[in-house]
Amino acid sequence: MAEYPSQSEAWDIPPATKPEIFGKILGFVQDLVETALLVAAIYVLVNLTTARFVVDGPSMEPNFYHDEYVIVSRANYWFTEPQRGDVIVFHDPHGSGRNPLIKRIIGLPGEHIVVRDGVVYVNGVPLDEPYISAQPRYDGEWFLGEDQFFVMGDNRNNSRDSHDFGPIDRSLIIGRALVVYWPPQRWGLVQRPDYEPARESYPAPMWEDYYDAYTR
Repeated sequence: MAEYPSQSEAWDIPPATKPEIFGKILGFVQDLVETALLVAAIYVLVNLTTARFVVDGPSMEPNFYHDEYVIVSRANYWFTEPQRGDVIVFHDPHGSGRNPLIKRIIGLPGEHIVVRDGVVYVNGVPLDEPYISAQPRYDGEWFLGEDQFFVMGDNRNNSRDSHDFGPIDRSLIIGRALVVYWPPQRWGLVQRPDYEPARESYPAPMWEDYYDAYTR
């Protein structure tokens, strides 16, 4: 009569050899290291190309509010120059130790900026700005040098910006604001407004001209 192996004998699997166990452990460690390196590389890449910024204060209302979180692209200006209407984050020109600021670019290098009677003029052309909270209640005139930008808060009368500390140097710019991501109900892309191109069509009003007109 034929003899059949018992159930325990039929399912008896020979134990793995030491080289096999070592190979499995080595493979697991290798996968773990590769995953950690990939995560580290992504983290470094994200931090090199972007920054997270928290809006502090009301200077950019009604478009950005206090304690909103914004993703800022450092990479945008690696290959292109800042444009009028870009919302940027930059180092405070008054020195290190201060928090970065968020404002909108109004004037570009070499331009002539005048603020008068609630209107901003760029090279003599009045700027249409439907995004501001109110017209500015101050006047001034600035000539921008090379690599200088004139920045203003959308909340014109409650903002420390270039009308206070003057144009900023290109080297101070950290990056362009791209996305508001917190709180969730405020999520959205940061849009650049469309402007008519500033042109040297007629001279901008000069501060001296206003002074002469008022003293006649």
